[in-house]
Order: sequence, then C-alpha cells, then structure tokens
Amino acid sequence: MTYKCLVVDDDITIAENTAEYFNMFDISTAFVTSYDEALSFLGEHETSLVLLDINLGEKSGFELCKKIRQDFDMPILFISARSSDDDVLTALNIGGDDYISKPFTLNILLAKVKTVLARYEKAAQAARDASSAPSSGVEDTSGILEIASGIHLDTSTHKIVRGGENINLKVMEYKMLLYLLENKGRVITKDELLKDVWEDEFIGEGTLAVHARHLREKLEVDPKDPQILKTIWGVGYIIE
Repeated sequence: MTYKCLVVDDDITIAENTAEYFNMFDISTAFVTSYDEALSFLGEHETSLVLLDINLGEKSGFELCKKIRQDFDMPILFISARSSDDDVLTALNIGGDDYISKPFTLNILLAKVKTVLARYEKAAQAARDASSAPSSGVEDTSGILEIASGIHLDTSTHKIVRGGENINLKVMEYKMLLYLLENKGRVITKDELLKDVWEDEFIGEGTLAVHARHLREKLEVDPKDPQILKTIWGVGYIIE
C-alpha cells in the first residue's frame, strides 16, 4: 500500500491525532511509535514523506534519520519540542529536510507537509524531464554534463560519475547541481536557489548550506577546500 506520510512519534496521542487529521484531508497517513516499527513500515509500504520526532525511547530520531537515508530517498521533516540550535543543525546535517518545533497546530503542519510533498514531486518530475531534454546548451546528446575535468553528471541516471565511480544524488541535490551547471560561470544567489530550485522562499539558508556541503563531499577532492562548487560569501554559489 502507498502512503503520502508516515508519522513517527513515541507519543501515541500526538501520532494518532496527526494521522487522523491528515487522512481527513486526503493525505494518506499512517503512524508508528518506535524506531523498529518505522523501519518495518518503510520496508513494506511505499511512503512519500516522514514526520519524525527526535525522542523515540531507547533510540533517537537522529539515529532513525541516518538509517532511513541509507536506504530511502524521501523528505524527512523533524518535529520536536527540542528547539536548540544544536538540535536543528544536527537534524539538517544528517539528512533532515526541515525542522518544525512543537507545539504546532495541525492545520499549519498539514499546510507545510502539502507544500513539501508538492515541491518534491515537482522536483522529481523536473529531474525526469531534464534527463530527456537538452538544457541551456551545456548537455551533449549522451545526456552527460561535464562538471569539471574527469567529473560528469549523468542526467539519465541522476548520478555523478567520477573516476568510473557512480555517486548517488538525492532529488534536491540533483536539482541544485543541475541548476548550477545550467548557469555555469554565473553566481547564483541564495534567493534564486530558494525560488527556482526549492520553490519555497521560506526554507532556511541552513538547508542550502547543508545541501552544498553534501554536494562538495561528492564532488571535491578536498571538500574543505572546494575547487568546483564555490561559495560567494553573503551572496550564493557558483560552479566556474
């Protein structure tokens, strides 16, 4: 069975109420209350998005997020009463797509989930379309874009090819990299990335920084001294 959303929260009242509310508005949603139940559910059902609490009893939502990222590619939104900067940065750095602090109203949470689902579904479609259409004159007929010497982006598989190695990209990593390549040599502002890639101007700049860091880890010989994907401090990013 296919679900739009899985709520993972050890507070069964919150989990059940959230799922019930989402289902009322045709966002097919299930809930689980533990780390093991979440992995079991994701292994058995196709799921588009995960709402994940940090506190899950003996194991944390941080651990679960890292495990999900090993096997699945879907938006993960953290929902937690913990709101320290360290928690937020940890959540984003390990693969979370956003962080929503408790308490929240269900109608606001539903609106956020709908926005993220629409954005990711559109991004996935755009990535599929990009694999079958030339882009701004930088793509050759084989669907291979040159990123730098010996490093390419295969738009048919959405992977980086480096030294014979195929490196997987998440949906938004692919879309960000493709956009930067289509505008190679031009500084892309943070506002432009938020508007044209994420299509959500309210996503924080921290999300951009995390995705840029993940791309550097896959592109650069030394991610701490990037030679391909460069930051123009206070402005944005550029692939020269």
